Amino acid sequence: MNRITRLTAGLLLVTFVLQVVLAGCSRPASPDRGDKTDDPLLEEESRKSFEFFWKEANTDPASKGYGLIRDRAPGNPNLSSVASVGFGLTALAIGAERGWITREEAKERALGTLNTLWNHAEQINGFYYHFLNMNDATRAGNSEVSIIDTAIALCGAIVAGEYFGGEIKELAERIYGRVDWNWYRDPERNLFYMGYHPEEGFKGHWDFYAEQLMLYYLAAGSPTYPLDENMFYSFIRHTGSYGDSEPFIHSWFGSIFTYQFSHAWFDLRNKVDKQGVDWWENSVNASKAARLFAIDQAETFSTFGPDAWGLTASDGPRGYEGKYGAAPSGYSNDAHFVDGTLPPAGALGSIVFTPEESIAALKHYYTFPDLIGEYGLKDAYNTAVSPAWYARDVIGIDKGITLLMIENYRTGFVWEWFMKNEYVKKGMEIVGMSEKQDSSS
Repeated sequence: MNRITRLTAGLLLVTFVLQVVLAGCSRPASPDRGDKTDDPLLEEESRKSFEFFWKEANTDPASKGYGLIRDRAPGNPNLSSVASVGFGLTALAIGAERGWITREEAKERALGTLNTLWNHAEQINGFYYHFLNMNDATRAGNSEVSIIDTAIALCGAIVAGEYFGGEIKELAERIYGRVDWNWYRDPERNLFYMGYHPEEGFKGHWDFYAEQLMLYYLAAGSPTYPLDENMFYSFIRHTGSYGDSEPFIHSWFGSIFTYQFSHAWFDLRNKVDKQGVDWWENSVNASKAARLFAIDQAETFSTFGPDAWGLTASDGPRGYEGKYGAAPSGYSNDAHFVDGTLPPAGALGSIVFTPEESIAALKHYYTFPDLIGEYGLKDAYNTAVSPAWYARDVIGIDKGITLLMIENYRTGFVWEWFMKNEYVKKGMEIVGMSEKQDSSS
């Protein structure tokens, strides 16, 4: 090595050390949480997932749709998903904390997005339409007024409010306070309806366990239209298992996202409800069962295996499929659908429940060049068909659950800020969530 080469190498080393030191200064870890950054793929997939929410947004400050985020990319460029907006508001806090964008950039985008939700986004009684037009925030097509997508937007608004404070917090709580939860409730069955179309009225019910735990916590804690705790105990809690897995309360289609979404914001670790259900442990068991299911399916579908698991709603070779899932499902284990398609977000969204297995899956997915794009892992793939199929798009909710759960695994950041909110804490108390008692004591 000649003198110039040694000097260059030395300068590179100094530069690298300075970058590490400065990175540590720009994003100090909270004293009560570590930062598990041992695997560079966690940073890679997190940052690329964040960039979806940063880049695929309406960035025209003069637009009535400023801050709205696309449902997917590169497909449907004019369609925003309200759930994407909720994940995106959370992503702004993560991005600012990690130094991927400046705090001022994040605050400006967050405030503008909340102004759009408050002043322009089409809604009824505080509930937003599932899909909005990117440019003017009006209802897109014949989409329904969605209680679950509204709840996801509220969760994101609450994180942004707590993290940035000030005007952003005030506006987030005004948006939350406008939601009239009782309007969306069927008084005869004490259940939330599934959807509402102005042309047809309410349809269906949240009558089976799924991703809706957030609804009851948010509704119970509402500062303006609170509902009592009984709704939390009104839906069907059907228990099943798969193979040697522990039994758990399962969702209808067995899609793994249903065991993840509420946990992305609500920290349910070491807590039980009034019936003694530990919903965290429930999701751990569901994640383990989903992996066992995929392993057993590997003989039929080459996509699956011990490092390729987590069936959940996603794109597939024939379009979007909401029935992708694993047993147990329905009442007879026959409600789920399998065709060899696998979305990476399934295993990655369970990283807080099954860290070793989820990280192994992440490493496996990154061995497929056709599965990797501008925003990290694409929505899904299927090697059981010929030729092998790879999704063209990424979908906001899948990039969102990936980003939030990896961040919670690494630092607990989303839980830390979301759980500061007084109404969140109040809602969980009202429905009867309490600290789990140590059985050994």
